[in-house]
Amino acid sequence: MKRIIYSIYVDIPAAEHYGTTSKSKHDTTEKAEITVDAFKEHYDRLIKCKTVYADRIGVSFKMYEYDNQYKEFETKFKENYPEVTGYEIINFYKLHLLNELSQTYDEVLYLDFDVIPMNHSPNFFEEWDLSKGICVVEQNDKIVHHVEASQSIRSPTAKYYNCQAMLLDGGYHPNNDVINTGIIGASAEHIKQLDYFGGLEHIIEMMTALRSDDYAATGLYPQNIIIDMFRYDNETIFSYKIKVNEVPVQWFAPDWHYLFDFQRFVPDYAFFVHAICKDFDCVWRKYDA
Repeated sequence: MKRIIYSIYVDIPAAEHYGTTSKSKHDTTEKAEITVDAFKEHYDRLIKCKTVYADRIGVSFKMYEYDNQYKEFETKFKENYPEVTGYEIINFYKLHLLNELSQTYDEVLYLDFDVIPMNHSPNFFEEWDLSKGICVVEQNDKIVHHVEASQSIRSPTAKYYNCQAMLLDGGYHPNNDVINTGIIGASAEHIKQLDYFGGLEHIIEMMTALRSDDYAATGLYPQNIIIDMFRYDNETIFSYKIKVNEVPVQWFAPDWHYLFDFQRFVPDYAFFVHAICKDFDCVWRKYDA
């Protein structure tokens, strides 16, 4: 059984994180700069903690950065889909790598650069039977229904309604799950079944049409959702593909994907800490304890 853990870090300007489309007061360049600065400050240790974990459980680790491979992917993606932002391209790239690695490895674990495997974390590949489905976390409890005001283009609410509109447009049942792809564990078999990039051109065209004034005129969704919240989000497409291709899924509990944000607290049970708030110093204190 060949297994690998990988992560990605590509430094892009803060202004590209949200592009020019988001109307949420929270999607600011200042907010993005916090992320950019935190990654630079903690760069070495964010790589080391993943390397240490991979070594401890006896699997390979590979770090992907701004190299020729990424530049080639970025150039082609921009040529084909000029409407997509630099931040969005990075998130498509990580799923491109998931596909690439599945050609060589039987099982793959992806960790966002801001995910920290804690010192007491057990062997992921021994704890999870990946033959039963792709491992991700759902954030359905974060959906705000009956939205009256615009939210972030990367909010669970935006992803839920965007995926719902895509499913309806394709003639599928609209039920979907909001998936966070900050941590993904999957077998090569299920990565192939997901077929993430299959028909991507059609999907991007559909997402563009769903953001249009013409679609808003149908009255199915209010304009503040369609125009202000729909984007080309990798997680929206991931959820769509899960449903359309009927891919089995296993849901992470908070121990394996602890979403560390406003609570500013890391519990003892957390194995993988996803530092959304970028307060890495707080995580390191727990890590070193």
